[in-house]
Amino acid sequence: MKAQVAVFLLSLLRRTWRLHIHGVVPERGVVAFWHGHMLPVWALFAGRGAVALVSSSRDGELLAAVLHRWKYRCVRGSSSRGGAHALNDLIEHAKGGCLVLITPDGPRGPRGTVKRGAVVCAQHAGVPLYWCRVHCRWAWRFRRSWDRFLLPLPLARVTIEISPAMHIPAELTDNAVLDYCRSLQQRYAPTD
Repeated sequence: MKAQVAVFLLSLLRRTWRLHIHGVVPERGVVAFWHGHMLPVWALFAGRGAVALVSSSRDGELLAAVLHRWKYRCVRGSSSRGGAHALNDLIEHAKGGCLVLITPDGPRGPRGTVKRGAVVCAQHAGVPLYWCRVHCRWAWRFRRSWDRFLLPLPLARVTIEISPAMHIPAELTDNAVLDYCRSLQQRYAPTD
């Protein structure tokens, strides 16, 4: 019952946010963003049939319920549980033309550390990678959570910057993928 109320309230709250987009909203490819900024980015792509990676944890149950309400398809798994199977599913969805959303520092951090999943997914699916940055001043920030979770308040103006398409060469070695992850980490380091 609590989960249903939370899903309803988050869905209601989302409808009050004023989203301002800088960049082109992609229709296919892989979209990466920090775990603490997930709600505004998910709100942006709600109702578009996108696919989201959600942890297999108990917290992931609530997030999956929110995403189902927002018309997402969910793939469950994380770097610590079911990661390889989940990544293969995401690659297949991306190859099939779906937009795939991944938080590269989730589900447990460390905050602002880009793990390989989003880059490998884009590389193996042969689709572009986009990065979303979120800015919102009228928001509640959970400073004690590892990701400093951002919850925009009612009527908040939320600015989402979408990077130009990044194409990951198919021939990148594992070490080169890690270097690419580190460069993304530096370029898009969390600022809040």
